[in-house]
Amino acid sequence: MKKSFFLLLICGILLFFNAHSQDTRGRGGYTRGTIDKNKIQTGAENMEQYLPLLKGKKVAVFANHTSLVGKTHLVDTLLKKGVNIQVIFGPEHGFRGHADAGEQIDTYTDAATGIKVVSLYGSRKKPTKEDLQSVDVMLFDIQDVGVRFYTYISSLQYYLEAAMENNKHLIVLDRPNPNGYYIDGPVLKSTFHSFVGMQAVPVVYGMTIGEYALMLLGEEWYDPNANKWGSSEGSFELSVINCNGYNHKSNYVLPVVPSPNLPDMASIYLYPSTCFFEGTVLSEGRGTPTPFQVMGHPALPKTMYAFTPVSRPGAKEPKLKNQICYGWNLSGTNEEVQKTVSKQIQLKWLLEAYHLFPDKAAFFLPSKSGKPEDYFFNKLAGNSELMQQIKEGKTEAQIRQSWQTDILKFKEVRKKYLLYPDFE
Repeated sequence: MKKSFFLLLICGILLFFNAHSQDTRGRGGYTRGTIDKNKIQTGAENMEQYLPLLKGKKVAVFANHTSLVGKTHLVDTLLKKGVNIQVIFGPEHGFRGHADAGEQIDTYTDAATGIKVVSLYGSRKKPTKEDLQSVDVMLFDIQDVGVRFYTYISSLQYYLEAAMENNKHLIVLDRPNPNGYYIDGPVLKSTFHSFVGMQAVPVVYGMTIGEYALMLLGEEWYDPNANKWGSSEGSFELSVINCNGYNHKSNYVLPVVPSPNLPDMASIYLYPSTCFFEGTVLSEGRGTPTPFQVMGHPALPKTMYAFTPVSRPGAKEPKLKNQICYGWNLSGTNEEVQKTVSKQIQLKWLLEAYHLFPDKAAFFLPSKSGKPEDYFFNKLAGNSELMQQIKEGKTEAQIRQSWQTDILKFKEVRKKYLLYPDFE
């Protein structure tokens, strides 16, 4: 199938089925079920749509602790249904979700199932040909939070590329995006490509992980060496199993903590704004009960909110461990925090922190190479402009204005791949 025809096909499918209809599947296509407006149902729960695709197949599952069908893990559910699972792949924080951010996890056997678990975080992020040798279908089911530097969308891209390289059928079980009701932040520039930002999307991109998969494919945002369509060994295929009852205005509260340092919805709502502190010398709240809700440093005024990061599960060695930090406490009820964020990235705390910090030359974490693209703050921002704007004392309004042209361009791309009614 030629690429031009494929792109026309995918766009046509999306337009035709955007009015809540049923079942289309194919290369770059997707599967969707009927919608129950009274309840949001995840793709994993929409089992009648994908179990027939797994019947008689050898299956690989990319999953973690959020991969639930009701209250039961997807892997356990599929095994009870007689699905032949050959291998499990785990992302950052591991298959069971207990590892620290960035912690290296080795391949092991899952005690509960006896199935081999291969880590796709650390030294290698993509399944190998050997990993997939006995696999017919690759399943992906992980709860995302809709923020570019939350690494599960990077894992999704590598997984998709592996499916393309090995001519496998990839099925993405879609899940609602808890930050899917707005779009904001700088759009990543290619120079700043890294695992915390691989594509030209804003920090908050307003798409489910299934929609994002379709965009990766439709825009050809993948390693060109991965494209082996038409091989005599088989053919690559993508299916997305839709959520039911979800739209981009939905206020979706996650039923399970997505990772150790996003312990509640308040952290999830604040994360797009406060994760920038990870690129500075300030604590972003890891090592406290409220990560990404408190930020501070020992050098800030002692009249500010005080907290002390300590070793905790999921944050064994937090920044500024056992040191009293002074700064901000943004914690509150879900409703209060959501109102504080107000459907946009808030830079006021970052700008004020830089203003108050006494040694401004030491505010941003250093880069060993000195190159702009190697500063971790710039990797999070997706550019070097934000750091420079902060140093120059630009206002929040001025900084936000600098994002708008790129955001408008992204919105035009995004709308081609939406599976659910939009917020605009």
